[in-house]
Amino acid sequence: MGGSYQQEVDLLSLFKDVASDYVQMITVPEQLPNVLDRAMRIAMTRSAPTAIIIPNDVQELDYTPPAHEFKMVPSSLGISRPSTAPDDEALQRAADILNAGEKAALLVGQGARGAVAEVTETVDLLGAGVAKALLGKDVLSDELPWVTGSIGLLGTRPSYEMMQDCDTLLMVGSSFPYTQFMPELDQARAVQIDLDGAMIGMRYPFEVNLVGDAATTLRALIPLLHRKEDRSWQESLTSKVADWWETMDAEAQVTADPVNPMRVFSEFSRHAPADAIVTSDSGSSANWYARQVRMRGSMRGSLSGNLATMGPAVPYAIGAKFAHPDRPAVAFEGDGAMQMNGLAELITISRYWREWADPRLVVAVLHNNDLNQVTWELRAMGGTPKFVESQALPDVSYADFATSIGLDALTVTDPDDLASAWQTALGADRPFVLDVHCDPDVPPIPPHATLEQMTSMAKALIKGDTSRWGVIKEGLKTKVQEALPHSNDDS
Repeated sequence: MGGSYQQEVDLLSLFKDVASDYVQMITVPEQLPNVLDRAMRIAMTRSAPTAIIIPNDVQELDYTPPAHEFKMVPSSLGISRPSTAPDDEALQRAADILNAGEKAALLVGQGARGAVAEVTETVDLLGAGVAKALLGKDVLSDELPWVTGSIGLLGTRPSYEMMQDCDTLLMVGSSFPYTQFMPELDQARAVQIDLDGAMIGMRYPFEVNLVGDAATTLRALIPLLHRKEDRSWQESLTSKVADWWETMDAEAQVTADPVNPMRVFSEFSRHAPADAIVTSDSGSSANWYARQVRMRGSMRGSLSGNLATMGPAVPYAIGAKFAHPDRPAVAFEGDGAMQMNGLAELITISRYWREWADPRLVVAVLHNNDLNQVTWELRAMGGTPKFVESQALPDVSYADFATSIGLDALTVTDPDDLASAWQTALGADRPFVLDVHCDPDVPPIPPHATLEQMTSMAKALIKGDTSRWGVIKEGLKTKVQEALPHSNDDS
């Protein structure tokens, strides 16, 4: 090493950014137990990736455990974790803020996953609504009437409006970074609960920052909260949520050429097993996952977080099947990610699926021959028309590839076939690929798109976007659904 030999790469530097909490190289066998144990404990304690590098020549050495000698560092097995809760004075200050407000909003993330009962009781006491950070989408069921759904660029209108109108904010188990989707800085009094003292208080001017486990801290806080007698704030939120789901259903039914991608997710939600594990890729898949998939029962869901990495959906689903071989898994994947690594991962699925108690793993491919999310970002953020040379993808039959390696598959080109396609895929006796030919012109524009974003997109179309007429047509048909009255409107 250090001699510029074939395939020599500075792996410590390569992994340092993504595994910044812990990345080490093994150079002698006695080093291995401590480094391995520490890497695992840091990964579990900090919920962070770690990396261990074992050079080839070290792998060939005979193992020798660390001894009771100078420079030797042993380790031990097992760990008992305490329940961390804040002090009584801080709890009372937090309760005073929450009791004083009239329009309370909660924002929960994946750190609240073990505190569903406590969050629910807090919401009932405060007469609040709850928005979910994307990694916390599965924390609460979307069947709860006061759950406003996802928040942020991929979020819902009820979440956006709740944050605009609230006077009190309680953030639990999340480091949601997009402050522009939270209340104005002088609008709401705010409290945060988080286990990570290094990140708490770093996203908003919180008045009280409670370091502690979400469930333990909420259990200590609940006896100090006063039940709000006026439920008008919560009732207005539940009305908006009901109307939002009506709008999402209507947008999914908008005709497209050939299939509206929103309908792929909408139909899945109607047929999803209550114990399904759902994964989504980054890109346009994440847009529809965030807004169209309704979590319920014991469903779990995940996708790439802050890194917004392409290609994790199928590997995440494979990992889910090894962790829970008795549960069905569903991966939503764009065709760009499918060509990048998804096709290769189908081979992995083909190799291992017979080991799973429940063989169901469905990969739904949004087949539009376009790197669609970046195409829309170019339009909305840069005012740049679609750059075909960089965005267009070669046409591939993902269904044919799947059947060639022993999996089942269907190609869907008619939206009316989606319901039966999902029923077939979720009832199959082996992993299944749904190759759905989607319209790239259906806009993933959020319901709270800014004037600047809309102006940029208009400029992109004027400059000669090759899909401008399709974009205009589908955009108008989709956005008009937000203006039309639905059965839950107050008007």
